[in-house]
Amino acid sequence: MGIKILQQSKSQKQKAEAYMFFAKAADMGNLKAMEKMADALLFGNFGMQNITAAIQLYESLAKEGSYKAQNALGFLSSYGIGMEYNQAKALIYYTFGSAGGSMMSQMILGYRYLSGINVLQNCEVALNHYKKVADYIADKLEKSEGIPVEKVRLTERPENLSSNSEILDWDIYQYYKFLAERGDVQIQVSLGQLHLIGRKGLDQDYYKALYYFLKAAKAGSANAMAFIGKMYLEGNAAAPQNNATAFKYFSMAASKGNAIGLHGLGLLYFYGKGVPVSGQPLAIYYLAEMYATGTGVLRSCRTAVELYKGVCELGHWAEKFLTAYFAYKDGDIDSSLVQYALLAEMGYEVAQSNSAFILESKKAKIFEKEKMYPMALLLWNRAAIQGNAFARVKIGDYHYYGYGTKKDYQTAATHYSIAADKYHSAQAMFNLAYMYEHGLGIAKDIHLARRLYDMAAQTSPDAHIPVFFALVKLETVHLFQDILFFNQFTMRWKWMKLDNTLGPYWDLFVIGLIVTVLIFLLRNCYG
Repeated sequence: MGIKILQQSKSQKQKAEAYMFFAKAADMGNLKAMEKMADALLFGNFGMQNITAAIQLYESLAKEGSYKAQNALGFLSSYGIGMEYNQAKALIYYTFGSAGGSMMSQMILGYRYLSGINVLQNCEVALNHYKKVADYIADKLEKSEGIPVEKVRLTERPENLSSNSEILDWDIYQYYKFLAERGDVQIQVSLGQLHLIGRKGLDQDYYKALYYFLKAAKAGSANAMAFIGKMYLEGNAAAPQNNATAFKYFSMAASKGNAIGLHGLGLLYFYGKGVPVSGQPLAIYYLAEMYATGTGVLRSCRTAVELYKGVCELGHWAEKFLTAYFAYKDGDIDSSLVQYALLAEMGYEVAQSNSAFILESKKAKIFEKEKMYPMALLLWNRAAIQGNAFARVKIGDYHYYGYGTKKDYQTAATHYSIAADKYHSAQAMFNLAYMYEHGLGIAKDIHLARRLYDMAAQTSPDAHIPVFFALVKLETVHLFQDILFFNQFTMRWKWMKLDNTLGPYWDLFVIGLIVTVLIFLLRNCYG
């Protein structure tokens, strides 16, 4: 009864009624109801977050053999949320959870063995775990029961709306509709997905889904273009089956490097005229099978694992990206963080970045403040290993300023160098130039500093202004030192050191002076 009400509810009152049924069933010893209540208390569903109460329920459930509870306790132990931080215990819980049938535990163990997190790195063991999950996902995809979910990066959308309202309660849904009409592309795509599959209390409505996808596509969203292609590929009341239209939108999405668009094009090219109603990336799964077994290709465990991992990340648990994002938008930081942190534990790079971003904001209450930077650094590091350039720069920043670790200019320079050389990050180039200019952790080299500043400006238009001021300051100080101090009066002015005279932030003082002079000159020119 509780599940039925929850599926059909559109208001907070109806959802609260559903959880009253769950609570009664839980009191009567129903394990599924207890799991529902524990999850709601952990993730803060419908404003119910109480981690202490959730742990009590999970511990009772674990004694009864609940694999969901074992997975949850493993997750909480791995972060030290409401429990002792204990990686050995977490590994035991995950092992029991996976043995009991938890796909999440299987995926977490796969990621741990792939990356060597608190276990010896072992590709074959990782392959075994990921394959079990991928087999489960592939079965769902063949029945068209899965759909990719957009994973919003909080680092690209740092706004935070202060509201503690219910996630997707009817009035909140109206609020998101308002945001979508005002041009919020991420909300448009998210509402389109929810209407397309009929989740979170919203009815399946192809017309509304297409409406929101078209608005987002017009604004340039590659995901929206891909979903429109998918709708026309499969056919429905709002978007009748049409391969030509599907090809058009898949091509638009693929030109932006969108994975769903590329897969859609692959299906159309592979099957020619007709395509069966599926439209999911099963091709990746079958390619993983080939690399895992060495069928038609040279066997490669690493390639197979990476491909299986991509399939596993299409699981229904990825829907937490939506609820976590909505919770973040509503100002429910703790609920958002717990959901992103679980996804991060499962190996999602976007979730690792988002969790680190929330932690370093120090707005979460479920972590002690002194633990936030070290945990954020750990997550930035995991995201960087998976190829996130922004995360690589962040690691450099943490070592430069001593956030969550001791100050280490040399390590900071190493990470900035990786981000600059491998990912062509303008921010990394600028930071590295500053370090070469001042000889921080690396040998002072004015010529290399100039070159890196120039490269930063060429790489990103946003870097033009800071690079301009940095170069003006560099040239001014260099000229000042050469002409006045070091050429004619070296011995006479030996005692005068800029750091001692103007303090450790003398370079900022010089920039301020330059800006003042420029403003004065501009006023005189146009006055």
